[in-house]
Amino acid sequence: MKAPAQRSIGRLLGIMVLIVVAGIFIARSYYGNLNRSVDPRIQGARELYERYDKEAASGDYYRIFELLDSISLIYLETPHYINSFELGVLHNNQAAALLTLALYRDSIPVSRNPYYELLPDSLGSMAEQHISSAIDLYEKWNERFLGKEKEQIRLEIQDEFLRGLESSPSDMFDKYLNNRVKEIENSLVENHRRLSVAYTNLGLVCRLREQYPEAVACYEKAMELWDRNLDAENNLNKLLGRPARKRNMIQKLFPPSKELSSKK
Repeated sequence: MKAPAQRSIGRLLGIMVLIVVAGIFIARSYYGNLNRSVDPRIQGARELYERYDKEAASGDYYRIFELLDSISLIYLETPHYINSFELGVLHNNQAAALLTLALYRDSIPVSRNPYYELLPDSLGSMAEQHISSAIDLYEKWNERFLGKEKEQIRLEIQDEFLRGLESSPSDMFDKYLNNRVKEIENSLVENHRRLSVAYTNLGLVCRLREQYPEAVACYEKAMELWDRNLDAENNLNKLLGRPARKRNMIQKLFPPSKELSSKK
């Protein structure tokens, strides 16, 4: 016969197993429902974006630009997304990739650099165009939706958003629309950080051109928008001859700029 302590441990382990199994079931159910609520017209873009971090880490800029272009084309096929924050994110990612090529051109093999014939100044000009587009999209998105309640957003977008979804099951209309409203609400919370990263990248363009006062103004604007933008702060410190500020342990584990140098 088992001792009382052993029976208690056995019951505890059994309860823990049930909790874990229930957690897995709930998580699968939640994310499964969430994925089913995503607009099917841009589901392919979401799937492609799952590859972005891997492609970025590979250092093959042929594949990086091809991926970003493919994602952009999917969004541009649906009128609702033509002026969306998602395209702002893509423009900023394009800019970041171009700036990387401009800054580290000599260390990137020609076989991985589709713009190996271009000089840093030309790459900087291309990046600037993408940054300007990103800033414009973010600001117009904020002007359109910031300060509006959920129901106001829903009423404003429902006709344009649902146009083209007529072939979908009618019981999914509300799910797609509600999910899109939630995405818009989340985007408004994040857009100050997205704008901050865009201005940080614009500061890099100014540095490439040795336009240092303009670069300082960009970094100050970036920090005004998001005071935890350590990249902007350290770029500003470098220009002003001040020591760089190191990330603490929490920032290393959860870097504040992680969201946005990429898919943000």
